[in-house]
Amino acid sequence: MWLPIEPLGRLIEAGGTVLVLIAVVAMALFSLALERGLYWRFHHRRARRELIHRWASRHDHVSWSALTLRETWARELIARLRRPLPWLRLLVALCPLLGLLGTVTGMIQVFDSLALTQAGQARAMADGVARATLPTLTGMAVAVVGLLFVTRLEQVIRREDQRLHDRMARAVEARHA
Repeated sequence: MWLPIEPLGRLIEAGGTVLVLIAVVAMALFSLALERGLYWRFHHRRARRELIHRWASRHDHVSWSALTLRETWARELIARLRRPLPWLRLLVALCPLLGLLGTVTGMIQVFDSLALTQAGQARAMADGVARATLPTLTGMAVAVVGLLFVTRLEQVIRREDQRLHDRMARAVEARHA
């Protein structure tokens, strides 16, 4: 019978408790990424349409106060899209550091076991070093995938900022045409 605890036990045995910590950080990172995708699909698009409609239905579009209001509305909408970016960046930066911590603690365990046995067993040392470097590999892999997502999200936000201003201007032109 397969128990979901077995793979977790093997994971802890293979890479140590730091590997579990990296897995928790990875889950948080990918949960935030999923949340941003769902926010974009279900909330942001509707909020953008409402903002464009609210702007187009105004009578004044050219005064300084109207343009300032338009910019404020646009910045608020884009700021809601940007909200989790600092957390995403923090989690991405944390992954390689946790991997390094796992490697250092794993190497300390390897050297402790070598000191206790007082034997230069190359095979045992190689297994210990391989086990110690697993957290670094995992931390780097999670960080790379997270960095790809953060970079893509930043591109989408920059493009959305420009498109929002363009759509607001076109909505006013279509209303006056």
